[in-house]
Amino acid sequence: MQEPLQVYAAGSLREVLTEIARDHEARTGQKIALTFGASGLLRERIEKGEGAQVFASADNQHPQRLAAAGGWAPPTVFVRNSLCALTQAGTNATPQNLLETMLNPAVKLGTSTPKADPSGDYAWELFRKAETVRAGSYAALDAKALKLTGGPDSPKPPAGRGTYAWVMDQGQADVFLTYCTNAVASQKEVPRLKVVQVPSTLQVGAAYGLTVRRGAPASAEAFAKALLAPAAQATLARYGFGQP
Repeated sequence: MQEPLQVYAAGSLREVLTEIARDHEARTGQKIALTFGASGLLRERIEKGEGAQVFASADNQHPQRLAAAGGWAPPTVFVRNSLCALTQAGTNATPQNLLETMLNPAVKLGTSTPKADPSGDYAWELFRKAETVRAGSYAALDAKALKLTGGPDSPKPPAGRGTYAWVMDQGQADVFLTYCTNAVASQKEVPRLKVVQVPSTLQVGAAYGLTVRRGAPASAEAFAKALLAPAAQATLARYGFGQP
């Protein structure tokens, strides 16, 4: 009986990777055990000795750190994502007035937690871009942003609820910066929520890095290759992810 392959992956990949792993299992007979979480927290768990064999991160920095320390292959970008704003029905945000809306002192702005979750790091990158559009934006956004998800102590949603849909449903934020794929999934769960595109002047692209532990069984390399193959890429595209 072969051991299940241990795959650690960014939380934003939960739905799509579950489907890809199921297809891979059906095709190859290789069992896959999936562990999802904020990429930075997963990297820390791997560094502390957890037995991940494949790591699919929402950025390239965390897999790069594992590779630099030895024991992991240099990462490959296998898919891309971008940021969207998930907003409450009554928040009249458009791509044109998004920065103004986020800067409005009355608007609660939610993000994920930087360092622990790349989605939070990308939000702060967007704040830095905002500074070049309007002076003073970075300090204002940095001061007001509520780090509601992705941290070691962030409250977990009830079973069966998506993190971002739940946070918004509870009214914890008026505007939440998250991956477009998460925003679309949240709107499916809570249809009154709105998805607002981030204008090109503020847009930040997310490159997802994939690495395999050195000395892992051949099945690890095979699964990593399968993620880059046309079938998995088509599934990723169907969930709203971009080509590597």
